[in-house]
Amino acid sequence: MSNLPSFKHLLLDWEVVPTTGMGQVARVTLNRPEVRNAFNEEVIAELNQVFLYLGQQDEVRAIVLAANGSAFCAGADLNWMKRMAAYSHAENWADAAKLAEMLKTLYTCPKPTVAQIQGDVYAGGLGLVSACDIAISADTAHFCVSEVKIGLMPATISPYVIRAMGARAAHRYFLTAERFNAVEAHRIGLVHEAVPAEVLTVKVNSLAQALAQAGPDAVRATKKLVQDVAEQEISTELVNATVKGIADIRASAQGQEGVQAFLQKRSPNWLGEARV
Repeated sequence: MSNLPSFKHLLLDWEVVPTTGMGQVARVTLNRPEVRNAFNEEVIAELNQVFLYLGQQDEVRAIVLAANGSAFCAGADLNWMKRMAAYSHAENWADAAKLAEMLKTLYTCPKPTVAQIQGDVYAGGLGLVSACDIAISADTAHFCVSEVKIGLMPATISPYVIRAMGARAAHRYFLTAERFNAVEAHRIGLVHEAVPAEVLTVKVNSLAQALAQAGPDAVRATKKLVQDVAEQEISTELVNATVKGIADIRASAQGQEGVQAFLQKRSPNWLGEARV
């Protein structure tokens, strides 16, 4: 691989597919198990960098996105959230734009991508799962679009998650912030399969091998075909609208209250004396 980058929060491994000669499957592993693989600015930047890089490598035929530890991705890192709580509207806009850029880089990566979901997925983590072409989950994993619980909304991930689970399911799970299991995630289309944890890697590897053995140009063109044909284009205008939405609500009084209540482990003021 040319100009191989190094990462602080990701692991990057390769597997040569024997039947393709030089063809390889790249495995990107989120490696912050101590914080349940939560996002911060560095993780977002590294993910953007790695998918840009892998998308340009002719030898790469498929990419697996995996994670170490008990959770696949728990959303925003608490320390990152503490910093965001003090951001101005302009700073929130710039911050959200970086997450939006990374998700679009993943979604439009010319290589086929497979999410290997070994543990729970919350908030922004659902954006990662949904931006991948294929998602396979352990049947023990749980999912939650949790933003409204803290007075925010899942704006930047919404173009991808709504495509994955459909508008009808999004109405429920975006609004209630219910936690749901892998069987339900499969039923609504968020993941393609929910399999026993002990066979998850075998299943993902078999899919990656199948992707790697297909014609690279055909795979690239077919991926774009699906995206071109499917519903609304994820345009600059749509991405900007989602960035504006999250920046607006983060900077609002209720958004600030919700985040502070979450960080301080208390009820937000709209619940009065009730406990979460």
